[in-house]
Amino acid sequence: MSEYLFPKRWSRRDFLGRAGLLAAGVAALPCGNLPGESAEGEKKAPVRMGSGLHTYELDEEWGRLPAGMKYGWGCGVVVDRHDRVYVTSRSTNPCVAVFDKHGQLEETWSQDFGDKIGLTPAQVQDAAHGLYLSREKGEEYLFFTENISSNTSGSKFGARVYKTDLKGKILYQIGNVAKPGSNAQKFDWTNPTDVAVAPNHDIYVVDGYGSQRVTRFDRNFTPLRTIGGKGKGDGEFNTCHGIWINTLKGGEPEVYIADRANERVQIFDLALNHKRNLVGDVRNPCCFYQHKENLFIPDLASRVTILDAADQLVTHLGDGKESNGPTNKPDNQTNPSLFAAPHSLCVDSAGSFYVVEWIPTGRPRKFRHVPA
Repeated sequence: MSEYLFPKRWSRRDFLGRAGLLAAGVAALPCGNLPGESAEGEKKAPVRMGSGLHTYELDEEWGRLPAGMKYGWGCGVVVDRHDRVYVTSRSTNPCVAVFDKHGQLEETWSQDFGDKIGLTPAQVQDAAHGLYLSREKGEEYLFFTENISSNTSGSKFGARVYKTDLKGKILYQIGNVAKPGSNAQKFDWTNPTDVAVAPNHDIYVVDGYGSQRVTRFDRNFTPLRTIGGKGKGDGEFNTCHGIWINTLKGGEPEVYIADRANERVQIFDLALNHKRNLVGDVRNPCCFYQHKENLFIPDLASRVTILDAADQLVTHLGDGKESNGPTNKPDNQTNPSLFAAPHSLCVDSAGSFYVVEWIPTGRPRKFRHVPA
């Protein structure tokens, strides 16, 4: 097994060599217009959402890929301390795209990952799901969460969590591993979806598409406690899709779990004892990201929700759901002012947020913070 999660990467020189192809791709846009221009070449008004201190403007240039690359179903997006943004989607090329703080595509991690761990690119694409960035003792790490594979014959793959450095070097893997060892541990997940790490470096994993269990580990992945199971009661879940350690309130952090199909957020102490539920301001919460005094929630039911430190609603953004029924507006996958199915979100140091959606194109987008 290679020590790198996605060994094949593009350097800046590689991208410069592809510049002509990228330019050709831009020139091929409908009507030959650059993004942000009308058919007459006039600059369009910027796409904005929110109001007051929570006003955001779409950066229509951000997230572009070179010709020959494309996103798939949007899985995860995280930002590091240097405001580099990492995007994962169910695509074979790239599996991961990394953008620098200026929005330039810095590198891509390609399908060689599959070759190095005995999976085909299609298998890598099949299992891709979550991405979480952890800061531990001045260092930053990535946690990749795989779903169980969809194959109906042969051995199942996926159902693992990988901890890596920011270059994709595997440090530890747990779950459906091929061979246990010093950096690999078998664990009985059926379909994990997300990871969170507490300030004391305890690790929490939700089995959100499977057993509906939540497990707490110490920093060495020694299991400490498992709770959950399918249901509607406190401490039971129906798609416990996302998890986050909330430190906004001061004092002891709390564990927030996106109980998506139960249309609520369940809140626990660090020992996984239930404390309370949040209902009403969320529809189908996917996961969480906190920035300064606010908690951002990408909601699969077509909007982004922001709560304050007291769990009170600040605003809903980009609501793309019909107000009089369960169906989405027909254009919410193309209308730049709407969301269709936000799946993951992160916020950079300037307060701008990035979203990927559970739609075939992933639609990674940046919304700049432009407070009024």
